[in-house]
Amino acid sequence: MSQESIDALEGPFTTRQLLRLDHALRIANQQTGLSFSVYLGDLEEPTRDSAQAMHRRLDGAATAVLIAASPNQRVLEIVTGSEARKRVSDRDAKLAALSMAAAFAGGDLAGGVLAGLDQLASHAGRS
Repeated sequence: MSQESIDALEGPFTTRQLLRLDHALRIANQQTGLSFSVYLGDLEEPTRDSAQAMHRRLDGAATAVLIAASPNQRVLEIVTGSEARKRVSDRDAKLAALSMAAAFAGGDLAGGVLAGLDQLASHAGRS
């Protein structure tokens, strides 16, 4: 195996955490009828504009909710589409972001994303 292949396998999450995140995303999507996505990595400046541009490229952007987290930049952006915004208010997103930031500060990146997904899906309600 080449060094590039090894580097590609490394990341902030364990296999178990990735499976939990995948499961949480599927459940959130199924229960709400919205489309939740998570991006983890650096964002171009200004970060909000970068996250919004990324959101616009998602299939079904109107019903999409994007959680974009950049641990290196210490930035978290939650972007909702026009239809998703009717069910996930700015206040809901801010509460989820606070919960996520608290977990991130404690070094629990996966737990923070899981908590945020759960809160956002709960606020959105069932489809």
